[in-house]
Amino acid sequence: QVQLVESGGGLVQPGESLRLSCAASGISFRFYAVGWYRQAPGQQRELVATITSGRSTNYAGSMKGRFTISRDNTKNAVYLQMNSLKPEDTAVYYCSATNSPSITRMGGDYWGQGTQVTVSS
Repeated sequence: QVQLVESGGGLVQPGESLRLSCAASGISFRFYAVGWYRQAPGQQRELVATITSGRSTNYAGSMKGRFTISRDNTKNAVYLQMNSLKPEDTAVYYCSATNSPSITRMGGDYWGQGTQVTVSS
């Protein structure tokens, strides 16, 4: 059974940082492209960042320069380092994976349950 589990969310003040983790079980992450997505209340889910199986990365415009996606295949995990957080980054963050070299803005075959990130003073 495939499971993706996100962790690392929380409440932070504007300008602070968080590191989200997405841990996979039941699959070998090294063959999967993985994406981070987020959904704020009343809004559609949107792409945050993706990383291919070959470690190429892509970011949504507003996240460039502030967020960094990375992967550690030895730990079957993908991370999202978020710096200089803003109130508008408040959302539930999800990871998704697909058994392909790349993943689209629609996400993949597997999804985690999400982790809440709240940025507020």
